[in-house]
Amino acid sequence: MATRATDLHHRIEGRPDGPVLVLSHAMGASMAMWEPQVDGLSRAFRVLRYDHRGHGASPVPAGPYTIADIGGDLLRLLDRLGIDRVSFCGLSLGGMVGIWLAANAPERIDRLVLCCSAPRMLRPEDFAARARRVRSEGMASIADAVIGRWFTPSFAERRPDTVAAIRAIFESTPAEGYAATCEALAQMDQRPDLRRIVAPTLVIAAEHDQSIPPEQSREMVKQIPNARFFLIPAAAHLASVEQPEAVTERMLDHVTAPR
Repeated sequence: MATRATDLHHRIEGRPDGPVLVLSHAMGASMAMWEPQVDGLSRAFRVLRYDHRGHGASPVPAGPYTIADIGGDLLRLLDRLGIDRVSFCGLSLGGMVGIWLAANAPERIDRLVLCCSAPRMLRPEDFAARARRVRSEGMASIADAVIGRWFTPSFAERRPDTVAAIRAIFESTPAEGYAATCEALAQMDQRPDLRRIVAPTLVIAAEHDQSIPPEQSREMVKQIPNARFFLIPAAAHLASVEQPEAVTERMLDHVTAPR
């Protein structure tokens, strides 16, 4: 468990008496990323969204960070709220937190959804280089490259307002928080932990995801006991924003299905 936990900014919505569903966002985003899902999920769940350390309205502790630090922050939040057990959905960095939680605190996770995520980055060295650039040149210096991978070109052309809103969140992310998180991903390797996951798991991939290709997600499914796979068509890395109805439907099917 993390030893340097941070008190996270969070929001709870939905049924006060419902089971808790945690939504965990991508690196460089904030809990606002999940806005398209909240209405559909709030009818059945008490939905808990939060900002990772170094993101959104959460504090920016000094680095270095590890995935255990980032996951430990959420455990501390759940303890502070008196929540013992949750279902969990994370996208990208959020899914990496989900892997850590499900492997290291299995008693806290009921159902698990890992969307456009992986236990290890394909090119970890790229993230160390990205951290150096953000520290020296700021978030805007990498925004075009990152946002260009988050959405398909057709969606960016069709919904420039949505892309602009996400870009604004990205560029407002504290540079040090983002850089320290990049460094956490550069040294992360959770592949040995996948077999320790006991929660029923749904792995969602996006057809045009360049950051976490579907093949990487399929490989992860083979390593997680009792895991299922679903491919979201016509979407890139931020599938929950580009295809919100499809992602919400799959999430609901998984977290409400009988065991």
